[in-house]
Amino acid sequence: MQIQIIPIPAFKDNYIWLVHNGHVGVVIDPGDAQPVISYLKQLGINLSTILITHHHDDHIGGVAELLAAYPESQVFAPKLEAFDFTHQSVSEGDHLMLPELELALEVLDLPGHTLGHVAYFSQLANDNPILFCGDTLFGAGCGRLFEGTPAQMLTSLKKLAALPTQTRVYCTHEYTLHNINFALSLEPNNQALLNRHQSTIAQRNQLQPSLPSTIGLELATNPFLRTYSLEIQTTLGLKDASELEVFSITREMRNHY
Repeated sequence: MQIQIIPIPAFKDNYIWLVHNGHVGVVIDPGDAQPVISYLKQLGINLSTILITHHHDDHIGGVAELLAAYPESQVFAPKLEAFDFTHQSVSEGDHLMLPELELALEVLDLPGHTLGHVAYFSQLANDNPILFCGDTLFGAGCGRLFEGTPAQMLTSLKKLAALPTQTRVYCTHEYTLHNINFALSLEPNNQALLNRHQSTIAQRNQLQPSLPSTIGLELATNPFLRTYSLEIQTTLGLKDASELEVFSITREMRNHY
């Protein structure tokens, strides 16, 4: 069976991503074990691997319970962060092979939201690349700076922006519509953004996830990847400002939007 990727809703707006082939599954950032266990049992899937992007509880809170239920599972988590559960530390340059799914993953360091935040990227053989980016990149947005600096986050976002444009982006919160509304306050004449606004409203009205996104869509609509935009700079009164200045002000405005 070909690999499938499905969102498992958790809490108010989290997604725990399940990657499976009908027999074996991998979950990313399981903040809550119960919905994961429910999906695994419903689909008849055995859990082999848990991938963690950062240490916040809504991304790791279910790990201990999942390990108790699936003791053979292996956990990969960021090298620069501390965890109470047994895991293998990973950082940029590491390559993971999940043989049960024939899935190869590259680890990327993405400091900003937290200092040790990582992402997992895979250049699939017969499909578009995939990216599990935690709370670094969101649909039309980016994560808050709880530990890192604006410069660190901007560098991390540029790293993701350089990935192939067809890369499917699996972030972990349903923030897209609110982020689009904020983005429109900065760039109201961006037709791609206006189109995304309408399509996202339609998705959410049908109770469908707005994710995954793509790198190409984010490049066209995400203000945190569009610090060069003259319209955004003009809206902010920051013409001829540096990308870092534009990013920093945009991130601070989003904090209060």
